Amino acid sequence: MSTALRPPARPHPGVDHPSLVPALLLADSLSPGADDDGERRPVRRSVRDWLVDVAVFLVAVGLGLLLLFESSARPQPPSDGVLVADLVLGLIGCLLLWGRRRRPVAVAAVLALVGAFSATSGVAVLIALFTVAVHRTWRTVLVLGAVNLVAFVVYDQLRPDPDLPRLLTLALGAVLTAAVVAWGMFVRARRQLVVSLRDRAVRAENEQRLRVDQARQLERTRIAREMHDVLAHRLSLLSMHAGALEYRPGAAPAEIAQAAGVIRASARGALEDLREVIGVLRDTGDGTLTDRPQPTLADLTALVEQSRTAGLRVRMEYRVPDVAAVPPVTGRTVYRVVQEALTNVRKHAWGTVACVRVTAEPGSGIEVEVTNPAPLGTDPGTPLPGSLPGSGTGLVGLVERVGLAGGSLEHGWTDEGDFRLRARLPWPQAPVPE
Repeated sequence: MSTALRPPARPHPGVDHPSLVPALLLADSLSPGADDDGERRPVRRSVRDWLVDVAVFLVAVGLGLLLLFESSARPQPPSDGVLVADLVLGLIGCLLLWGRRRRPVAVAAVLALVGAFSATSGVAVLIALFTVAVHRTWRTVLVLGAVNLVAFVVYDQLRPDPDLPRLLTLALGAVLTAAVVAWGMFVRARRQLVVSLRDRAVRAENEQRLRVDQARQLERTRIAREMHDVLAHRLSLLSMHAGALEYRPGAAPAEIAQAAGVIRASARGALEDLREVIGVLRDTGDGTLTDRPQPTLADLTALVEQSRTAGLRVRMEYRVPDVAAVPPVTGRTVYRVVQEALTNVRKHAWGTVACVRVTAEPGSGIEVEVTNPAPLGTDPGTPLPGSLPGSGTGLVGLVERVGLAGGSLEHGWTDEGDFRLRARLPWPQAPVPE
């Protein structure tokens, strides 16, 4: 058995019946904090343990002396030598109770033998048997219970009570032994129940804390992914305009001022987004996460216009019958697919024409396709000299995002030499109202 069966410091609420509280409190006081595996371990007594052990010793000695006095007051009392031997053995048995916390089985076995000759040790025998019933398995308890019954029979043979019939005496001894064993095993079962309830509550609390931490981590990852897409988009705009200034040093002042304004606005937006990313990834410990408004399919036109304003040539074919009816998650996924595709065009195929086609139909789903040819003078798949470096995770993240939305994504070079990114997303047919 495990050490988890040590008695709790106080009764578990909701387990004890009011009528059993005094008895169970007494049981907890009588039983030591020994382990159930039978191994010898040092036991450090607390103040409460010392008080309990002193009380148990005094009760065992006091009631034992009463039993000895009753035996000497019979019409045919034992001899003085027998009474002295009974008193000495009884006191030794009561002293053995101080070792019941370390070796309850050994103490109970020795006291059972002593109890076969000494009336003074009678109460100490029952206390030791109760301790074993609380902290050992039922096999050990049954063996010691049988030993105690045999010892009681031997005592009745050696020192019978002339006032009581022999069968009645044996029956009383058997009932008393069974009652002590049953009481101890009931306390044992109660403690197991208390420990089980307490462990279950701790386990449930730990599982709840783990679920909260996992949900917080998933939410933090989701927000960070959204911010990555936004940052990549803004930084690509900033790099594109900076490159235009670098390769056109003789541009008109108005064009330079316009490009500088776009760079400044993009840099400010990137810094704000970066601040939000850092706030999201930093664990504040209060369980709160910063969120920001998420784009929808209705924002797709503004995204394309922003790219056109930045100088990217984009042709768009947009056929969506009812934008408001598109599920928010699906619309946000379509937006991120187009955003990542246009960002890649600015990074790796600047100067080409990007073709964006979005077609949607309830029941048939949504298809997004973005194509662009390879830059002039380069082979498909060859990086453009001076192009922005890519992390290689943008398309991987898109595949994961589209998969979570229940769709599929394909990307690669076509036979015509165009790079094509195609995503298919579900759009269930709305139920027709009756």
